Amino acid sequence: NVSGTSDLAPLSEQAAMIKELFPEAKKVGILFCSSEANSVYQVEEIEKYLAALSVSTERFSFTDTNDVASVAQKAADSCDVIYIPTDNTAASNTEAIANVVIPAKTPVVAGEEGICAGCGVATLSISYYDIGYATGEMAVEILKNGADVSKMPVQYAPQVTKKYNAAICQQLGIEAPEGYVAI
Repeated sequence: NVSGTSDLAPLSEQAAMIKELFPEAKKVGILFCSSEANSVYQVEEIEKYLAALSVSTERFSFTDTNDVASVAQKAADSCDVIYIPTDNTAASNTEAIANVVIPAKTPVVAGEEGICAGCGVATLSISYYDIGYATGEMAVEILKNGADVSKMPVQYAPQVTKKYNAAICQQLGIEAPEGYVAI
């Protein structure tokens, strides 16, 4: 009997962005911490969307910060592109990931802007202002209008922005398509 807001950018749009940026990619490595339930959920979902776009995936999971670099290296060695969901452990290890993927010339598409800023080439970014506003509207419905929270659907950011990391794109020789905004 809970509801609220989520900062998850639409996974279907993230998969489409991977295909848009890297139309020749045959295999996407998904790099994530297996002990984060939110990451496992995102991995399962994005695999479905990528499969629908005829892109194969392979999971590359790590359990803690000690094996991030070695797992990232395995992903970079065997995949055309790496996808990293919104993952706290990956977010705190973007430098270690960048130290692997940039020399390997393997682009990373990230599930959120912070990871993209550290080691990625592109992401779908959400506005935390918009999410906060939606949360406030939900609170008004509950507190002022008597809405039943158990019947309220979880709200997501109403819009996303395609963003790219100009420095890493330059290092990898990737030109962001029109409509992408530099981080």
